[in-house]
Amino acid sequence: MTAEDGGRSDASGRPPSRPDADWLLSDFTRHLALERGLSKNTCAAYASDLRDFVAWLAGRDALKADSALLDDYLWHAKSEKGLSPASLFRRMESLRAFYRFQAAEERVDEDPTRDFRAPRIPKRLPDALSTAEMELLLTAPDGGTIHGLRAKVMLELLYATGLRASEVLSLKPEYVNLAEGWLRVLGKGAKERLVPMHERAVRQLERWLRAREERWGARPHDPAVFLGRGGRALSRAQLWRDLTALAKRAGLGRPVHPHLFRHTFATHLVRGGADARSIQELLGHASLQTTQIYTHLDAGALKRAHKKHHPRG
Repeated sequence: MTAEDGGRSDASGRPPSRPDADWLLSDFTRHLALERGLSKNTCAAYASDLRDFVAWLAGRDALKADSALLDDYLWHAKSEKGLSPASLFRRMESLRAFYRFQAAEERVDEDPTRDFRAPRIPKRLPDALSTAEMELLLTAPDGGTIHGLRAKVMLELLYATGLRASEVLSLKPEYVNLAEGWLRVLGKGAKERLVPMHERAVRQLERWLRAREERWGARPHDPAVFLGRGGRALSRAQLWRDLTALAKRAGLGRPVHPHLFRHTFATHLVRGGADARSIQELLGHASLQTTQIYTHLDAGALKRAHKKHHPRG
């Protein structure tokens, strides 16, 4: 291996003797996807954070970074790039995962992130639509087009099941059980769960599957429930555009995004009396702690009402 090798592995697939930053990032993201089973989007987020760090290093060896150098980088990210505490925390977690992996592979003598202290992140209650706003969206016309129908069905499904956008887009027809009202969902880390649908969602999804078959059944198409132009699986960007167009037709008067309906699903379940453990299962959260933020929603609503209506609020 020479300097001209550019840090690439040899034909045997063994790591180079002096791996460069590109090789290290590629090897790390491969570890995240194949060994830890993280989603494509999560792997991309780690890679994006680490590419920013490598660019800041300006040619310095990432394997020789110590805690002081990492502190300098995080100070740069906070003061010069103006990252929020949440964004800064994500950078720290990306660096921590990266260097833990390098330590496990014995490429560094010790983990320079071992003394990291997380920044204080203010707790925020997730935004959610009211039941009146959801009813406005659900009763909006579909515009008489297959694209409008697709948007209405995806909206119904997001609100009925709390699925992530990626989970909706990765649905395949064989994952749908209309007779029993269930969906088989592949969530983060390829974890599988069954999610029930209510009758209205079943009927709407049945409408879409009929329209899908009429439009693409005899043509080559991707094996996804929701298809776009040319029979290709729908993209996240198109899902967002479909929902935005639907909200505009409904006259909602506020921006929407796919994850808003996941928050709304969980919020409305809590207000309807559902317990946190059931919501955890439905959302596919690995930890109950992630779900418990929704259990504080009613308390937050009470505080806002108190502030608004109390004479000395």
